[in-house]
This record gives sequence, C-alpha cells and structure tokens, in this order.
Amino acid sequence: MTDSARTILVVDDDDALRTRLVRAFTERGLEARGAASAEAAVTLATSDSPELAVVDLRMPGSSGLQLVRELVTIDRATRVVVLTGYGSIATALEAVRLGAVHYLTKPADAEQILAAFDRPTAADGSAASDDAGGEQEPVVIGEVASLARAEWEHIQRVLTDCGGNVSQAARLLGIHRRSLQRKLSKYPLPR
Repeated sequence: MTDSARTILVVDDDDALRTRLVRAFTERGLEARGAASAEAAVTLATSDSPELAVVDLRMPGSSGLQLVRELVTIDRATRVVVLTGYGSIATALEAVRLGAVHYLTKPADAEQILAAFDRPTAADGSAASDDAGGEQEPVVIGEVASLARAEWEHIQRVLTDCGGNVSQAARLLGIHRRSLQRKLSKYPLPR
C-alpha cells in the first residue's frame, strides 16, 4: 500500500507539535487527523479507524499506553508508534507488549516516524509472534547496547516493576538506595 492511500491519526496534547505533524503527514500524501486527548482519539478511531497512529505517552486523562491498547482493540490492523519525551526501556517494552509496533523519543520528525512504521517487526518478519495474545516483539536491528546503557535499562525496568518505589527497587537490585538515586539522576547514556 502506498503512502497516498494511508490514513494516520496524531494524538498529542501539545497543540503546536500535533498541528506540525498533521501538516507534515498531509504534505507527504497521507490523510492525517489530530486529536488532543486519548478520549478524542478513541472517538475518531471508532468512527473511522486509522491505518497508522502516532501516540504521545504522557497526556492529561488516559495515558498513551492505555490508548495503544484501545486503538488496537478497535482495529487490530492499526499500526501504532508511541512518541514521548520521557523515554525508558520499561515503557517501551510495555508499549510494544500492548500492541505498538515501535517507540520513538522526542524530538522526532515526520520522516523518522514514517520510517518507524515501515521498519519490520517480529509480527511482519520471520520471527515468531504470540498468536494467542497477539503481542508483537520489537526487532533489534544491528545495534548492541553499551554496558552502561544496559545497566540503565535494567534499572528502569526494575523501577517500573516497583511502581517507582526507589527503596524497593534498590533492595531488589542489591544496592544502597542513595547509590540508586545517584544513578537515576544521570541521563541515560547513548547506545
């Protein structure tokens, strides 16, 4: 299917970003619509399900993760990319588990977002997918994380599992709470 035949829904509470992305996708031949909230997006998707959706992770009201689940429930063929300024491996894994095909951190332009839709996923390629649960696994393409990045991602995963409780996460990781707080105060390292 060509880009000119595709429909895309941009869901972001940032009016300027949403407007800019809708305009950029329209200029590239897509039929683009925007929604400022998860609730508005569900209404639009229920009346006319998009083929593609770009969903902000953090919005007032329902979260982007909850919206991913709802969009995929409305139409399993909708391909969702989660876009966020607050990226972590734990939320990326959760987004993909809920049905997103990829996860991008802001800033991302229209070309990067379209490229994320076109990248293969385990459900598209030869990798096996869980047909019973309909879950899609992310595909790592030719990149190996540095040791520091792998540590950061593990810490984020444990912290998310603990509901953000630093003391509990520190106990599970076997390090002192203050050491964990120091690690968390640093920005994630690039791959």
